[in-house]
Order: sequence, then C-alpha cells, then structure tokens
Amino acid sequence: MNRDIRIDLNLFRVLDAIYTHGGVSAAARVLHLTQPAVTHALGRLREHLGDPLFVRQGNRLVPTEKVRAMMPAVQWHLQALLASAHTQPSFSPSRLAMEFVVGFRDILESTVLPSLMARIEREAPGVRLVSRRVAADEVERELTTGTLDLAVDRPLRAGPRIARQHLLDETLVVAMRHAHPLSALLRRADYLAAEHVTVSPLGEPNALDILLGQNGMTRQVRLVCQHYFSACQIVAASDLLLTLPQSYATHVASQLPIVTHALPLRLKAFPILAYWHDSKDNDPAHAWFRARMKEAMGGIVPDGHKTIHGKA
Repeated sequence: MNRDIRIDLNLFRVLDAIYTHGGVSAAARVLHLTQPAVTHALGRLREHLGDPLFVRQGNRLVPTEKVRAMMPAVQWHLQALLASAHTQPSFSPSRLAMEFVVGFRDILESTVLPSLMARIEREAPGVRLVSRRVAADEVERELTTGTLDLAVDRPLRAGPRIARQHLLDETLVVAMRHAHPLSALLRRADYLAAEHVTVSPLGEPNALDILLGQNGMTRQVRLVCQHYFSACQIVAASDLLLTLPQSYATHVASQLPIVTHALPLRLKAFPILAYWHDSKDNDPAHAWFRARMKEAMGGIVPDGHKTIHGKA
C-alpha cells in the first residue's frame, strides 16, 4: 500500500496555513497550535512527500515548486471539507468562546462598538472583542498573518486573498461652536479662510488637504490632533473648524456645545468597507461576526443632513 494514503489530513491544514501566512509562527497562531507542533507537523509532511516543501528567504518560508503545483488541489479539498462540516446545523453563537480582533478608526469605536457589543452580549456572551488601530499599509499583512480578523476602513489596496464588503457611505460635515461667527452661514471662501483642526492618529497626510491641493486650494490648519473627540472639545471652546464624518458629528453633538454644517465643497460620499482574509470566508463564527458588524454599521448614518445642536 502506498504510504501517502495514510497521511494525516491535519498535516495538510498545517501546509495550507504555512503557505497562506508565510511562516511557522503565523501558522501556529491561526491554527491555535504551538510553534514546535507546527514544526513537527511540517517535518512529518516533508518525510511523507520527499520534498523540503519550503525554503527560507529572509523572514518568510517560500514554497517549493512541488508545493506551488499541489496547493490549488489541496486548498480546494480542504475548503470542500470545511464547507461540508459548516453545513451541519451545529453552529450556535451562544456556544462561542473566542476572541475577534478588529481594526477600527477611533470614531468607529464610539459610534459602532456600543451597538455591536449589545448584539454580541445578547447572542454570544462568550465572545471577546479587541479593537485596534492599524495603519492602512499594514492591514493586508495583519489579516494574512491572522493577528487581525476584520478591518473596517475606507478603500484600501489589497491583494486577491483579501475579501471585502461594502458597509455604508459616509459624508463629511463641518463642526464649530454654537456662537461661531460662521454658524449662521458657511460658504466655501469662509471655510478656506478659517483656521482648522485636523485629526491624524498615525501622522498620515490628511486626505482632504491632499484633495484640496490637487484642485489648487488650501486651508489653514492650526492644530493636528490624534483623536476626534479631543478635536471636538477644542472646537467647542475656540473658533477653529473641524471637518469630520457626519455619523460621528451626530454622536458627539449630544455631548458638546457644537453645531454642524454641510461641507461647502463638492465631494462625493466615501465608502466604508469591511476587509478579511478569504480563508475565513466559510467559517460560520466569522460569518456571524461580519453580519453583526454590518448590522451595527448600518445604524450609525443619520438620514439626510441637518444642523445638529448639542448642549448649550
């Protein structure tokens, strides 16, 4: 009998994890195994197949030609087996005991997490949620290595293994204190002439200022903050203007003495998307979590624009 017939199928899960995530450490995190266990499994598979399977290049394990040739079939069969298992009526959120790590902007923590956590507490009290700020150029790497389960952000550049789903379209508004000289009427010339506070948690260039520059316009940025709430507090006590997503402006106006106006610039609403690695496509727990995220996100955008009054 050919000994290959007796290969433990779990070894192919290890092979797929190393191939997908580029290393033993990352594969161990995804599979919830120790690194020595993954290394041992890789050694067994090398012996079975008579091939090194991976060679080290820098910090990554690069697949051999044998692995590249066999992986499409291996992944197809693994996904078919997982899909078959997931079709069984055994999944119940109430029995989940796991952690989801989400890449969030700070304003989404305030507007989305309360609703999301209410859903989780109601349906899956054993689930733990971790919210992290992840730089845009790190999202794909973290989703691939499994250190991040889901990212919610504006459109990002990502490879074909990163799945995505449109969640909502967001618009920008301008916040100012109640008695601001521009509170009655805000025109484009006034907006550009005023002094502004912007928010840049990681020091990245402000997308609106880049867009203004491309169209031959500039505005005077007096202050750059790390967080939107501190920027709103500053706006409430000064003549600085803050341009921010309408959903967050609606949220914070109930806590601070600010009003908002439509941005006096012709800008399209910008999409917010969810991103995840396609290896989690058919996982029922992750699919459940993505659905709860979409529901929570769908409730944060107000209907239409109106001037919002906070506390006097």
